[in-house]
Amino acid sequence: MTARVLVRESIADAGVELLRSRFDVDVDGDSELTEIIDRYDAIVVRSATKLTAELIALATNLKVIGRAGVGVDNVDVDAATRRGIVVANAPESTVVSAAEHTIGLLVALARNIPQAHAALKQGRWERKQHGGIELAGKTLGVLGFGRIGQQVSRRALGLGMRVVAFDPFVSVERFRELGVERVETTDEVYAAAEFLTLHSPLTPETRRSIDAGAFAAMRDGVRLVNAARGELVDEDALLAALQSGKVAGAALDVFSSEPYSGPLLELDNVVVTPHLAASTDEAQDRAGVIVAEQVVAALDGGLVTNAVNIPVIGKEDLEALGPYIPLASKLGRLALELAAGKADEIVLTSYGGLANHDTRLLTVAALNGAFQGRADRPVNYVNAPSIARERGIEVREERLQSARDYTNLLRVEIRTGDEKIRVAGTTIGSDHRQWLVNALGFDLEIELSPLLVLFRYDDVPGVIGKVGTVFGEAGVNIANMSVSRSRRGGKALMVLSVDTRPPDELVERIRAEGFDDARVIELGPAA
Repeated sequence: MTARVLVRESIADAGVELLRSRFDVDVDGDSELTEIIDRYDAIVVRSATKLTAELIALATNLKVIGRAGVGVDNVDVDAATRRGIVVANAPESTVVSAAEHTIGLLVALARNIPQAHAALKQGRWERKQHGGIELAGKTLGVLGFGRIGQQVSRRALGLGMRVVAFDPFVSVERFRELGVERVETTDEVYAAAEFLTLHSPLTPETRRSIDAGAFAAMRDGVRLVNAARGELVDEDALLAALQSGKVAGAALDVFSSEPYSGPLLELDNVVVTPHLAASTDEAQDRAGVIVAEQVVAALDGGLVTNAVNIPVIGKEDLEALGPYIPLASKLGRLALELAAGKADEIVLTSYGGLANHDTRLLTVAALNGAFQGRADRPVNYVNAPSIARERGIEVREERLQSARDYTNLLRVEIRTGDEKIRVAGTTIGSDHRQWLVNALGFDLEIELSPLLVLFRYDDVPGVIGKVGTVFGEAGVNIANMSVSRSRRGGKALMVLSVDTRPPDELVERIRAEGFDDARVIELGPAA
């Protein structure tokens, strides 16, 4: 059946048309959402619609929530994640608009443009009162060097400013590429900045972090710009700093509570706009198209690059890791099947070139494969990590440069008590065929297929012939076989790929013939 999509709030026509080209789409902002949400596979919202845990619980068919904008404050992401619903937004859609608005506020603050404009509109020609200062040669301090902070820095450098920034999560190389000075603490930014612009995410650590103590650490006469999050600033402390002259001026697009009507509006040295940073036609259209693309990807089973509850990796990492995502899923499925569904810890190890990339998505893929058919709800990339947490399973990643005989290698290890189950694989050829190269301590070479049969037994003559005969008599075709042994006369492992599932009685017959173990494992659905 064709998936159904509800566009709850207005998005760009191009976004709606993209959705309509693939799915049944209703544009409905008026119906009672509690009565209709269970009909839809996807919903697209902006900021006005509040998708609470209670509402999400009613959305029995919902697979993806698309937020046409940057934040997801109006969506209970935890509730969606528990139900396996992808939550995706459009974080890149407003970057340019927000950066340009920040620069606009910066120039307005330096040259007193709003004050001069208001005075002239009122019939007053006040050249002396509204003279300003040049930005060229001044130091701009940037707190938060993410997408918007970097774009603001580019533009400030173009204005001839010196830019000093703090962000512990951005590499030294990125600062160097952009020609921005990197400092180790916020106090170093405060000490250098003649203008300060805020682009930090809102976290418990950053909430109201621009407080009286922060202002005391700043240079006298600093000018503050905030087009990021109103809650970053202690507005009472800012008011006091402006009144005392410690802060020469402020330009604010956001406030701790909106709409804002507080005392900051009464000060002549404050420039304000009503949360306009993202309010350009281009940004709004871009957000609608981007979120429509994310909804299409989610409903088509593709990779949702802007999901907030799935690890999002960079384009370069994705290009390198993409072929290994289905491999990780199959290895996770195989490992947990061999461990009989029991696990205290799951460890994904990436070897070789893979170790140079962000492998979080591979770990999620392994969990997604591992829990297929072993949970009380459908498992996907969204809720697989939460299922692991619910079961008390520790999940770890390791990266090692050496991959022995392979350019890239993935290993999934299941630990239960003192027992360890390990499987490893790689891809081969330009079409990235998935191969199992190690299982249960035995080196192998066999292409992973939807149906595998594994036997462990004593390495004695006649076993391979016996297995072939038994399977032939049962009408089960063996497509491929790989055999490995620990030593001559020791233990051996045989792995078969078969075209049809062997009957249960065939597996039991094999076990009765003296084999240590016999397992039939289906990998198809996890790929």
